[in-house]
Amino acid sequence: MKGTFRSLRGYNYRVWAGGALVSNIGTWMQRIAQDWLVLTQLTHNNATAVGVVMALQFGPQLLLLPLTGFAADHMDRRKLLFITQAMLGMLALALGLLTVTGVVQLWQVYVFAFLLGCVSAFDAPVRQTFISDLVGEDNLSNAVALNSTSFNAARMIGPAIAGALIAGVGCGWVFIINAVSFAAVLYSLTLLRLEDLHHQHKARASRAGLLEGFRYVWKRKDMRAILVMLFLIGTFGLNFAIYISTMAVRVFHEGAGQYGFLMSAMAIGTVAGALLAAQRAKPHFALLPTAAGMFGLLLAIAATLPNHWLFSLALIGIGLSAQTFTTSTNSFMQLSAEPAMRGRVVAIFLAIIMGGTPLGAPVAGWVADTFGPRWALAVGATAGICAAAIGIHYLAKYQQLRLYRDAGRLRFSLNNGAIAADAPPPEQDAA
Repeated sequence: MKGTFRSLRGYNYRVWAGGALVSNIGTWMQRIAQDWLVLTQLTHNNATAVGVVMALQFGPQLLLLPLTGFAADHMDRRKLLFITQAMLGMLALALGLLTVTGVVQLWQVYVFAFLLGCVSAFDAPVRQTFISDLVGEDNLSNAVALNSTSFNAARMIGPAIAGALIAGVGCGWVFIINAVSFAAVLYSLTLLRLEDLHHQHKARASRAGLLEGFRYVWKRKDMRAILVMLFLIGTFGLNFAIYISTMAVRVFHEGAGQYGFLMSAMAIGTVAGALLAAQRAKPHFALLPTAAGMFGLLLAIAATLPNHWLFSLALIGIGLSAQTFTTSTNSFMQLSAEPAMRGRVVAIFLAIIMGGTPLGAPVAGWVADTFGPRWALAVGATAGICAAAIGIHYLAKYQQLRLYRDAGRLRFSLNNGAIAADAPPPEQDAA
């Protein structure tokens, strides 16, 4: 684990990480409460409605893409974060008050989901690229991974707290607590040492800014393959709110507490995946199809499991493989992009992986309602396996991937050397 937490040696990143962790816990609490409110209180276990909420919340990532990447590349990121984080807190407070007073309706949750999505569409790329302002280029990959660790540690803690609070005081108070949690990240922004920020080269304003970003990404064969893989997994694979909630309620016949437990179980895997990513100086492309393939295989296994205990164990592996894939793609694209293009590249990355939800979440919800939750998991499994196949095709075509036998062991070779297929790659290759 040597060097895993090296970014925390810097004052600015340490302060930011502390505030972000508190806010992330609140955010995960709200996600669980929002899904549970829609699934069990505003509808009669209607997974399609949950899918619509997810679509409205993540759809703005695509709708606002021309503006969000531009903002991350051209505006003062710290000031923009003040605005977006404050607005997210106010929206959480308003939804909480509606719910606590007992007047909340499904259409209102739809509206708040869309508004949250609009603000988050600006917040997410600037929050991702702000990391480079905090730590600089040398520790960027490590800081990205630690950011994911914080987010997924919150994913482990938040759902468990939310499950207990939902059962004890109701969903509305969970939303209000989340609103209060945004004070932590706002306060951390006021504590930063501005003279120590690593100011990046800002891009020149241009009407063709977004098109320039797409052209930049699309001319890169590696990034092009990654975007297709991201689309498949982001659209059809990462619909965990639907998979886990419907399995908990319909298949295992459990309540809010058990739903929170299952979400926390998956978070154990995502935290482990983020910590492993933090140890790598930078990810190798070969890691991506490996993680995608494991993600698809484990989802297929989870779809067949008979009880929530075995299902929770499978979720740990699913979380690890999903986090390895998403963190590695994020780091790969940020590190290999020119600094002036980084905001647009990250916005495109987020739009693909999160903006696919408006397409995939309603489909997953419909499959769960029509054929059952296990078949919804099978859709995600297929997406993961197809993404792995695309990554393998890229490696075979552009990095001379070859399989062969050596002393009775199956091995594969890339243009940067041979790696045993039945063992994890050595650190220098994984980096």
